[in-house]
Amino acid sequence: MSVLGFVSSVGAAGSYRRLHWPDGIAEPYTNLSVAALRSAYARGFYPAWEHGQQTWSAPAERMVLFIENFHIEPALRRRLARKNFRVTFDQDFAAVVHACAAAGAGRMDEALIASFVAAFDAGLAHSVEIWDRSGVLAGGIFGLAIGKVFFTEGDVTRARDASKVGFVALNCHLQRWGYLMNDGKHLSGRLCQLGFLPVQRTTFDALLAMACTRTGQEGRWTADQTLNLAAWNPRAMSALH
Repeated sequence: MSVLGFVSSVGAAGSYRRLHWPDGIAEPYTNLSVAALRSAYARGFYPAWEHGQQTWSAPAERMVLFIENFHIEPALRRRLARKNFRVTFDQDFAAVVHACAAAGAGRMDEALIASFVAAFDAGLAHSVEIWDRSGVLAGGIFGLAIGKVFFTEGDVTRARDASKVGFVALNCHLQRWGYLMNDGKHLSGRLCQLGFLPVQRTTFDALLAMACTRTGQEGRWTADQTLNLAAWNPRAMSALH
């Protein structure tokens, strides 16, 4: 059964009795250990800044990319073909997470940044670096990988289309590695354009129960520089090379 077929067949699985408010806010977080992060994300929670405090959050809807639905606009394909950027994985996680924090207007405090860095050291978190032709960091993406799910936490761009190029590279590799979905969290027009779909909390919970128990890409990640990203068709993996 395809992932989309699974979504259509899922009923009201899972329970979020720990949620005290309808908008999906749970208690403020105090434990940010790697084990706590992994447990929370696998159950649909993530750390968020809500109502003036840092809390665990599990919104009623999640924006989810089933990677076969990923959409690459023609202009971005032309940008990819020009190869103005080089993409690497896990080469400078600290620089990426700090850049995302600086661009996020206080969304991540120092304790949370330190927790993500610890998760990277433990192999749970990963970064995507986008370099320009001069070797300068032009953009970055980071997130957590649990089982066959990637949870995108943040992105930053310092050059036009840099993060878009990185996002193509990330999702192309996720598909090659057998990942089932990429969690984008909140509804936005940008995510809709990329192919993300809104998924109800109970369905998302059931997807996590299925996908987070599987074995993902372990260890440090390496980007395959031989891939022709401009030719990638998410619906036909044979178009990669």
